[in-house]
Amino acid sequence: MMSDSVQQVAQRILQGGKIAFTEAERFIQMETWPEVLELAAQATRIRERFTGSDVDLCALVNAKAGQCSEDCKFCSQSAHWNSGISTYPLMDPDQIVQRAKQAKQFGAKRFCIVTATRGLADRDLPAMCEAVRRVKEEVGIVPECSLGFITDAQLEALKEAGMTRYNHNLETAESHFPEICTAHSYSDRLNTLKMLKAHGVEICSGGILGLGESRRERLELAFALAELDVECAPINVLNPRPGTPLSSTTPPEPMEVIKTIGVFRFILPRARLELGGGREVNLRDFQSMAFLAGANSLIIGGYLTTTGRQPSQDLRMLEDLGFTV
Repeated sequence: MMSDSVQQVAQRILQGGKIAFTEAERFIQMETWPEVLELAAQATRIRERFTGSDVDLCALVNAKAGQCSEDCKFCSQSAHWNSGISTYPLMDPDQIVQRAKQAKQFGAKRFCIVTATRGLADRDLPAMCEAVRRVKEEVGIVPECSLGFITDAQLEALKEAGMTRYNHNLETAESHFPEICTAHSYSDRLNTLKMLKAHGVEICSGGILGLGESRRERLELAFALAELDVECAPINVLNPRPGTPLSSTTPPEPMEVIKTIGVFRFILPRARLELGGGREVNLRDFQSMAFLAGANSLIIGGYLTTTGRQPSQDLRMLEDLGFTV
């Protein structure tokens, strides 16, 4: 039996169907730009059908830097690696609110408070709730959090303060996860995401391309995110950090990233596919192409330990592409 073409699979998804793993596996093996451009065109049809032409802009604040107890091999904030980054304790709410005001000035509609830690300490919960509440009320920007593992009580308190979405990346496929982290398991992360869903909190969860995973393992991650029905899926590309075990890893080339984004859109037709860390150094002149392959959300203004490009450049790119911010 002849396999369905990219256009036929896209049409099936547009009609409410799904892509099979074997079809996604065939698409992610594409090796030429004509094939990838056809994939991107069909991914754009899917994106336009389910999410339209609007794009989310999100900014981050690294509210607590470094000395994390976990041993994620890609992360310069782990206490296990000598990466040479600046470290500091949890910011107070005034500092976080100030950073949110800056984020709003350069166009962000969402603001994610991130801490380098295994999980939020109960002693820090009141300050974090105050920060969330003030970001929402005083700044008028949507507050999100990424605080590691979290308890039911902490989650309910943050919800009460105004948080509606929580980031907790799966990072990579379950089969590859032990190669990336041993301080906790893939199941630990998955259970946290299921808890978020049970509490009615929107899930922001994705991963990093270029951690030594295979193409098939990238698909395993995407299908796991589809099973969780995530609202937002950040797609980061490894920007190797000095001092980490992955410092000498070669990240994927632009075509590989664009193709992967396109396949993710087939698997996650309704999700926000958020282009994140590593895009500037790995996609280079192809950053706009990611949005012609299905991406529809963007982290602007820099990342946790690395800088990004000027927000005005990103806003101009999106305007040129015909997106509505």
